[in-house]
Amino acid sequence: MWLYLTPSRRLLSLRRNLIQYRSITLENSGRKAAVDKVISPFRSICGKDNVSLGEAIREQHGKDESVHRCRPPDVVVFPRCVEEVSALAKVCHDHNLPIIPFGTGTGLEGGVGAVQGGVCFSLRNMDQILNLHPEDFDVTVEPGVTRKALNAYLRDTGLWFPVDPGADASLCGMAATSASGTNAVRYGTMRENVMNLEVVLSNGTVIHTAGKGRRPRKTSAGYNLTNLFVGSEGTLGIITKTTLRLYGVPEAMVSAVCSFPSVQAAVDSTVQILQTGVPIARIEFLDDVMIDACNKFSSLSYPVTPTLFLEFHGSERSLEEQVSTAEEITQSNEGSDFQWARDAETRNRLWKARHDAWYAAQALRPGCKAYSTDVCVPLSRLPQIIVETKKDLLESRLTGPIAGHVGDGNFHCLMVVDPNDPDELHQVHLFTERLARRALAMDGTCTGEHGVGLGKRALLCEEVGPLAIQVMKGLKDSLDPRNLMNPGKILQRGEL
Repeated sequence: MWLYLTPSRRLLSLRRNLIQYRSITLENSGRKAAVDKVISPFRSICGKDNVSLGEAIREQHGKDESVHRCRPPDVVVFPRCVEEVSALAKVCHDHNLPIIPFGTGTGLEGGVGAVQGGVCFSLRNMDQILNLHPEDFDVTVEPGVTRKALNAYLRDTGLWFPVDPGADASLCGMAATSASGTNAVRYGTMRENVMNLEVVLSNGTVIHTAGKGRRPRKTSAGYNLTNLFVGSEGTLGIITKTTLRLYGVPEAMVSAVCSFPSVQAAVDSTVQILQTGVPIARIEFLDDVMIDACNKFSSLSYPVTPTLFLEFHGSERSLEEQVSTAEEITQSNEGSDFQWARDAETRNRLWKARHDAWYAAQALRPGCKAYSTDVCVPLSRLPQIIVETKKDLLESRLTGPIAGHVGDGNFHCLMVVDPNDPDELHQVHLFTERLARRALAMDGTCTGEHGVGLGKRALLCEEVGPLAIQVMKGLKDSLDPRNLMNPGKILQRGEL
């Protein structure tokens, strides 16, 4: 392309590149000088051992599970309490240094990359479970507490926290991305299960979105600040505590697997089960490519056809009715007899295989990288979009097993791509954009649970429109006027 430019345009292009290069160089030099100035204050706040400039530590905190390349921060700090988070944020604010919160690094949209450098706040040392109220079905946790750690803590209380994205993510990180998972059809997403948040803003101010210490089951008091921060992906503040709804452990649980002759039959069964009002806890779809990968990776032997994984929760008596209705519906759609998993060990093995789908997909092409798409549509459009997506995958000759939380209209193509093949990367990019726009055309969303991060900023604008983007920009400007909180995510630079 360069060779076809006229001499004057070539000179103009050179000048623009030189100006851009000088701008970036000055920005980097200024940031390095600012970082040098804050190391001593950082160490006085949280201790020498909790401030790291090491390359390996910085790279570890500059990437997640996505295909986006590693973008390490300039320094990583490990605060131990909200007071230290606040003090560190004030120092960053005074020196105009970007702040990137980090939980467990299990995100899928590049949300932790330090695209403008700055300071990563790794919150793993804040790992206390606080203020458990079993009689009120709620608990408050710090950001270092993971989903599995909380449920292990609750084991003898008869309670559990059901939102399950698969990875053992931090609960505050799950709030930041509005995560959900396999149980969302019955128990909802993080958006429905977060009652209050403690948040540190970019200037170090600490706020409580529903009032300090408050935990009512419902409220109509003022703006819903809690849900403003749920899904904000660290762009508005650092979540340092979250108060969560808990649920009673069901008296009985039973899981089943059912195979179908076609994608349409499996998804039709899902819609019909929900339409009849069966309070199913989980209903997961795996296409033939995905079930084959899971069979090989997890040593299973299910038929290599479109498959549903189902789970029912309730009393022994209620389960009989739920199972009977669901089985009748699946058989009317030519589904196989249910293969049962009744005891806890078998059920756990079954759902571990489902949660290991990510790694099973990667194992289809050793040495390749997996990228998970994440669209969600109204239930009535689910059969159509999955059938069309399956056709698109076959015509594009791409490896993309399909798995999803079809009970709430959310599904994923686990794209397996050679990161060293630019043409294949381009084809995957084109496919994911077609899929997202297919979802938008069906009144859906470009992301059901992974978030926007780096990869879906343009799609977000298409989804909500420029006026809504301007409102989001106004909120961002109000809470973070210097654009220090996780810059470059959700909203594009031009929108800020």
